[in-house]
Amino acid sequence: MAFDLTEKRYLKETALEARIARIIEPVANDLGYSLVRVKMLQENGLTLQIMAEDENGRFAITDCEALSKEVSPVLDVEDPIDREYHLEVSSPGIDRPLVRARDFTAYVGHEAKIELSDLLDGRRRFRGIIKAADDETVTVTLPDVPKDTDPDYTLPLRLLAEAKLVMTDKLMDMAQVDQEKFPIDDDEDIETVELPADSEEGTLDDDPEAGTAEDTADHKTLDSEQETN
Repeated sequence: MAFDLTEKRYLKETALEARIARIIEPVANDLGYSLVRVKMLQENGLTLQIMAEDENGRFAITDCEALSKEVSPVLDVEDPIDREYHLEVSSPGIDRPLVRARDFTAYVGHEAKIELSDLLDGRRRFRGIIKAADDETVTVTLPDVPKDTDPDYTLPLRLLAEAKLVMTDKLMDMAQVDQEKFPIDDDEDIETVELPADSEEGTLDDDPEAGTAEDTADHKTLDSEQETN
């Protein structure tokens, strides 16, 4: 099946995040990237975090730089944020957010944390092994259910607020195999490009960061710094 850059995303966004996503998604698509997530974070005053990936679920530092270069002027023109902010473009990382049906299908057998926007069978949060997925639902097997209770829960994707993989040995092994098969220049889990924007104007877990590259305000000096989780 062909890679669909614009496959529907399932996650809870603020009105501002949704507006920014609509602005930058066509830019990412034109470069051959699929938008994963847009998030406003209270870091460095205010940070706009953009996650994207290519058709193989990868996003190297050069991809971060390319998308950042194209997105910055578009955001300057549209001006959706009414105060100064930092722009951070990054890969989804190993323990990535799961936002599309294909994400759940790709990680069947791996552990995930899922939060719904509404209660389902009296609970909103689920942590278990992804057992199956299709275009409308994901089934997870939970380890913490009472005895003689069906551990499998089928969750409608339309109710997803947030979902992400849990860092496990199995997931790390999968990432290592992928790294050996498709090596990249930067030996980091996540590649990030962070730029101070020139504008005048509750999560499951914080995302780890590594390999940050930050432009100064005059966009002439590029500094690199490594952060350890």
